[in-house]
Amino acid sequence: MISRRWLLTGGVFGVAALAAHRFLRPEAPRAAEVFPVTHSDAEWRARLTAEQYAVLRQEGTERPFTSPLLEEHRTGVFGCAGCGFDLFASETKFDSGTGWPSFWKPLDKAVGEVSDTSFMMVRTAVHCSQCGGHLGHVFDDGPPPTGLRYCMNGVALTFRPTAA
Repeated sequence: MISRRWLLTGGVFGVAALAAHRFLRPEAPRAAEVFPVTHSDAEWRARLTAEQYAVLRQEGTERPFTSPLLEEHRTGVFGCAGCGFDLFASETKFDSGTGWPSFWKPLDKAVGEVSDTSFMMVRTAVHCSQCGGHLGHVFDDGPPPTGLRYCMNGVALTFRPTAA
């Protein structure tokens, strides 16, 4: 015989299972976006370190406070480690205290954004506009003048110093 307790318990577990499926599943593949810089998977693996590949091509995240670029304070340009495209000017870098290099503004047309609903939250993922490499996420808790925090994986970036 089916009791009210059994039905209630089953309903709670059913709702929890649906929520887990919705928020823990990988993001649905986005429409095939074509980027100016393309390589086969084997070519990307050959060009990148294992850690760079995991972040740039598989949308991973490096451990916080591990990137040497976190403490990079010289004048220069931060670029994509996948294709070398310029992404952020050093003047827009700030210490967010999060453990990842953070910027309040990318260079014009340097990055693209897409919704990311992984890990039971809604975020905005940021990728290189030239090769599509995953860089990190953007949040609305940054400093003026934009109020944005582009929280980037240091392993996804390069740094080129320029004359002051």
